[in-house]
Amino acid sequence: MAGICCEVVGESEAAAPVEPTSRASRRRRIELLPFKLVAEAAVLPPLENGRKRQKLDLVRPTSRDCDNAVQNSDTDKLEKDQELNGSLNFKGAVKSEAVEEEKESPKFGMTSVCGRRRDMEDAVSIHPSFCKQSRQVQMSSDVHFYGVFDGHGCSHVAMKCKDRFHEILKEEIEACGGEKAVEWKGTMERSFERMDKEVQKWTVDAKERSSCRCELQTPQCDAVGSTAVVAVVTPDEIIVANCGDSRAVLCRNGVALPLSDDHKPDRPDEMLRIQEAGGRVIYWDGPRVLGVLAMSRAIGDNYLKPFVISEPEVTITKRKREEECLILASDGLWDVVPNDTACGVARMCLRAEKSVSPPVSPSSEAAVKGGTAESSDKACWDASILLTKLALARQSTDNVSVVVVDLKKNQPL
Repeated sequence: MAGICCEVVGESEAAAPVEPTSRASRRRRIELLPFKLVAEAAVLPPLENGRKRQKLDLVRPTSRDCDNAVQNSDTDKLEKDQELNGSLNFKGAVKSEAVEEEKESPKFGMTSVCGRRRDMEDAVSIHPSFCKQSRQVQMSSDVHFYGVFDGHGCSHVAMKCKDRFHEILKEEIEACGGEKAVEWKGTMERSFERMDKEVQKWTVDAKERSSCRCELQTPQCDAVGSTAVVAVVTPDEIIVANCGDSRAVLCRNGVALPLSDDHKPDRPDEMLRIQEAGGRVIYWDGPRVLGVLAMSRAIGDNYLKPFVISEPEVTITKRKREEECLILASDGLWDVVPNDTACGVARMCLRAEKSVSPPVSPSSEAAVKGGTAESSDKACWDASILLTKLALARQSTDNVSVVVVDLKKNQPL
């Protein structure tokens, strides 16, 4: 058993003794000196008369002992500093990974307004990082979903697409397996087909159908449908699938690149397809399928099949560093605003607002009266709302829905 020896009186106290009655003064001047383990004190002397033990001899440590103590103290401090630095480095690495993960999700802004129409029939669906895509072995990347659905006849088909389309597409992507790349054309075509079948089932099954204004006109809601333009953004590609006259436009290095082609009944290949199916294109306030529908492809519209089909046209665009933004919008914008003008407005807003704002949900009054808005970045929201106001100023007579995605903040690897 080792004893511990401590010297509690400093050399300064020997020159100037302290009065025994001054406890505060004695406490202020006391100095704790380094201690030393003394082997000789391991055996304690016997008790005197059974009352008290003899006091241990106080041993003053040598200069070598003090040096060793200081060296040991420095070593302990160095080890603690290394542990602290390691902990800080770990926290910094975690924070850096979180920032990198946040950068993977593109910033966006969305505005959707009724405009001069009596009813709002557009729907917008935005789901950043809605699923994972395998790129290499043991490596995956986030996939981001953006969709604009322009309903006609009623809003319930567009709303059903908003609620279900991204879920169907996610199931199709996951069905491709984790070790091989997604075959996007087939995946998109199967997703559109499944969506169209769900809408058909919905119109037939009265139990699943909620009451809406279209039932007053057509009890089975057969004369209701919706366009669909869907964009999937990955680190390497932009996949756009379009069915109808909504549109997706990519702004790259100041140039507007349409990623979809409107399905109008007077498009030569579409007119030929309709005629071969036994239908006709009749000009009644513009070209229309059987004089009724102003587009040749749509989800729903059971009463016009097989002339109006739901098969999409799919484009796959390799991403480049010159990309600036992606614009998805219904025909309420594109009927009055050219692609180049839309890209110019979006570029101006994105360049004017350098700082990234936190996610916001602007009020309808701040956006356009009677509309809705959603955003993860103020610059993108400014671009979407300015494009919407431009369409209304140019006398657009349709619902207007605009999505602006900032691709500069999600550059390809």
